[in-house]
Amino acid sequence: MDENQFSGHLPEYICQGGKLKKFTVASNKLTGKLPRSLSKCSSFKRLRFNNNSFTGNLSEAFGIHPKLQFIDLSDNDFHGELNSNWGKCENLTDLRVARNNISGSIPPEIGNVRGLLGLDLSSNHLIGQIPKEFGTLISLVKLCAEQQYLWQYPGGTWVTDKLNLSNNKFGQNIPKDIGRMTQLNLLDLSYNLLVGVIPPQLANLKVLVSLNLSHNGLSGCIPEELEGLTGLQDVVLSYNELEGPIPNNKAFINASLEGSKGLCGNVAGLHPCERPSSVVKKHSMEKGRKLILIIALPVMGALVLLCVFIGVLFMCNKRRAGDVERRDGDGWLSISILDGKALYRDILNATEEFDAKYCIGQGGHGSVYKGIDCGIKHRNIVNFYGYCSKAQHSLLVYEYVERGSLSSILSNNVESTKLDWFKRVNIIKGVAFALSYMHQDCSPPIVHRDISSNNVLLDSVYEARVADFGIAKLLKPDSSNCTALAGTYGYVAPELAYTMKVTEMCDVYSFGVLALEIIKGKHLGEYITVLGNSSTIDHEQLSDLLDERLPYPEDEVKDVLVFIIKLACSCVLEAPKSRPTMHFIAPRLSSMDARPPTHVKQAL
Repeated sequence: MDENQFSGHLPEYICQGGKLKKFTVASNKLTGKLPRSLSKCSSFKRLRFNNNSFTGNLSEAFGIHPKLQFIDLSDNDFHGELNSNWGKCENLTDLRVARNNISGSIPPEIGNVRGLLGLDLSSNHLIGQIPKEFGTLISLVKLCAEQQYLWQYPGGTWVTDKLNLSNNKFGQNIPKDIGRMTQLNLLDLSYNLLVGVIPPQLANLKVLVSLNLSHNGLSGCIPEELEGLTGLQDVVLSYNELEGPIPNNKAFINASLEGSKGLCGNVAGLHPCERPSSVVKKHSMEKGRKLILIIALPVMGALVLLCVFIGVLFMCNKRRAGDVERRDGDGWLSISILDGKALYRDILNATEEFDAKYCIGQGGHGSVYKGIDCGIKHRNIVNFYGYCSKAQHSLLVYEYVERGSLSSILSNNVESTKLDWFKRVNIIKGVAFALSYMHQDCSPPIVHRDISSNNVLLDSVYEARVADFGIAKLLKPDSSNCTALAGTYGYVAPELAYTMKVTEMCDVYSFGVLALEIIKGKHLGEYITVLGNSSTIDHEQLSDLLDERLPYPEDEVKDVLVFIIKLACSCVLEAPKSRPTMHFIAPRLSSMDARPPTHVKQAL
C-alpha cells in the first residue's frame, strides 16, 4: 500500500492473525502510533513504514521477530531508544531508522546479528560509542551514522565498503584500526574535530577510491606510505593543519588541499618532516596562495570596532586545535598561526602600501582592498586573520570571497540564473550550519544580529560564507542581553522593536527571511508577515514563492524546496518561542538532498 495518499492511523488489529509476512505502507501520510498487534507478530519478513509521520516510543513498538529480514522506519517522528531486542532478530539483514528522534546509545546486542548487511541510524540524537561488538559484523557493507555524537571504531576486520561519519563532533585521533577495514572504497570523516596525525595504517586500504578528511584539525605530515594507494581517485584534505610534502601519487597531486598552508611539493633528499622551514614556506606560498580582504579603517573609533570583531571571531575559533592568541609588537594581534608582523609586511607589499588600484570598494567601516596570502580555516564563516591598530594603518584582514555578496547575485538577472535550485539549497544549508555553530557550539553563544543577503558571501563554487560581525553580540547568561535596535531593515525580528532583548531567535527570524529570499530570488517584503501568520501553505502559495527566472523544479527538488519553505515560514512566526532553533534546523537541512535528478535516480 505504499506511495498513496493514505492518512490517519493504522488499524489496531491489522496483524491479529499472526501470519502476515510482508507489509509496506511507505510514502503515505499516516500518523499515530504503530498498532500493538505488530509487536506480537512473529511471522514478519519485510516491513516498510518509512516516509510517514508515525510517532511513539520505538522501544515499545516492536518485539522479537526471528524471521524479520528487512525493516525501514526512516523519516518519521519516532522517539525513545533502540531496543536490545533488535539483537534477537537473527535473520535481519537491513535495519533503517534514519531521520527520526531516536536518542540514547546503540545497543551492543545488534552486534549479535551476524548477517547484517546495512545499518542506517543517521540524523537522530544518538550518543556514546559505536559498540566494540560491531567488530563481529563481518558481513556489514554499509554503516551510516551521520549527525550523531558517536566515536569509536570497533576491533575486528570488516568488509564494509563505505564508511561515512562526516558532519559530527568527533574530537579524537583517527584510530589506526581503521586500516583493518581492508575492503573500504570510500572513507569520509570530514567536518569533525579530529586531531593528531593521519595514521599510516590507511595504506592498508588497497581498494580505497575516495578519501575525505577535510575540515578537521589534523596535523603533521601526510604519511608517505599512502603513495601506494594507486586506486585512489578522489582525495580531499583541505582545511586542516597538515604540513610537509604531498605524496607522489596522482590523486594526492590533484587533491583539494585548500587551507593546509604547510603542505608543499616533494623536496628531494629530505625526509617529509625534516625540511627547512624556509623551504616549506616557499612551496606553500607557491601552491596555496589565497586572496584576502583588507579593510582599512579610519583611525578615530577603529579600536571600538576592532574589539567587537576580535571578541566575536575569537570566540568562534577558540575551540579549534592549533589556534593561538599572541600579541606582536607595533599593535598587531594575530588569532591565526600566521606571524603578525610578517603578515603586516606582506599586506603592505601585496597592496603596494594601499595603492588605489587594489581598492575594490567602500564598506560601511572603511575602504576594502584585495591582497594575496594563504591560510583558511572555517567553511561557512568568512575567516578573520587579524587586525592592526598602528597609528599609520588601522585595518582588518579577512579571507577574500570571490563571488561577492548573495544580494548582488540575486539582483542580477544573468548571474542569478547560475544559482540553480541545487546551489540555492546548499547556500541555505551553509548559512544554517554557520548559525547553528555560533548559537550551539560557542560559549557564550554568539548572535550575529544582521543576517541578510548583503552579509552572505559566495566563494568560487557558490559555498556560503557568513560575514560582517560588526554588531554581533555574545549572549551572557547573567545579563539581560538588551541592546539598541540594529540590523538590516526587513530582516530584523519584530520583537526587537519593543523588547530590545537579543536572543538566538532574532537570527532564526532573519534566517527564515533570507531562506525565502533565496528561493524567491528577491526579498518578500510585507508578505513575510502574511506567511508568519499563516497556519498552512497551499500549493498555489508555494508556486508563488519560487523564482520565476529558473526552470520549474523537478519533483525530487520540489519536495526539498517545499520542506525548506515550510521550515522558513516557521522561522518567521511572530512569537519567538514558536520558532525552531538553528540546532533543530541544521541537521534536518543536512539530511535534505537537492542534487540534479539523474544523480537522485542513481542514488535511489
